Amino acid sequence: MQTISLDTQAREHLERAAAASSGRSAATVYAGRAHGLRQTLLALVAGSGLAEHDSPGDATLLVLRGHVRLTEGGTSWEGRAGDLIPVPLARHSVEAIEDSAVLLTVARRD
Repeated sequence: MQTISLDTQAREHLERAAAASSGRSAATVYAGRAHGLRQTLLALVAGSGLAEHDSPGDATLLVLRGHVRLTEGGTSWEGRAGDLIPVPLARHSVEAIEDSAVLLTVARRD
């Protein structure tokens, strides 16, 4: 088993996101139990994000750095470093209000 520094991962991926035309960078940091549990670090520069997409199942966003907005329909939730945002089981989008890094945790019940 290996320890993972989310702080180091966030810093490195924010640098990659800043250099990417999409303004984002991501990497799976943990995939367990035949991928029933997956944790992905997402780095987004201010103004970039993930367009509306289907819910991956039971999931949360842990904001590691920055400030993000998760929107579903006409409702939105904002999170800053240290905040945990439950992901709705509906189509939603994510936008970085400022340069941000989040940990997306998805638990599938396939």
